[in-house]
Amino acid sequence: MIYMILHNPRCSKSREALKILDNSKVKYEIREYLKNTLDAEEIKELQEKLWLSLIEFTRTSEPAYKEHSLSRDSSDDEILKAMIQNPKLIERPIVYTDTEAVIGRPPENIISFIKKK
Repeated sequence: MIYMILHNPRCSKSREALKILDNSKVKYEIREYLKNTLDAEEIKELQEKLWLSLIEFTRTSEPAYKEHSLSRDSSDDEILKAMIQNPKLIERPIVYTDTEAVIGRPPENIISFIKKK
């Protein structure tokens, strides 16, 4: 099985997630999602794998959240459009497989995710 990680090298939690993957000796691929952005279909697939609403894996502290006038009452379409335009709004790190995903906050979530596979 190959894991994928949505990674931002400037994020300490994301770097910590990479260390966990390395220490676990699992095969994984890195996707620097700020350079190689996700499209609407990919974000929706992640949403299904995470079993979360879009707002639940949106970084509400990012300036783009306010810039897009987003709130907890925003529609999925509004949030999705903002995530596509500003990928920093997507929570990180996210580790996923073909069928499941987990947000690595706290990073220990990734350890549990790997162990159950």
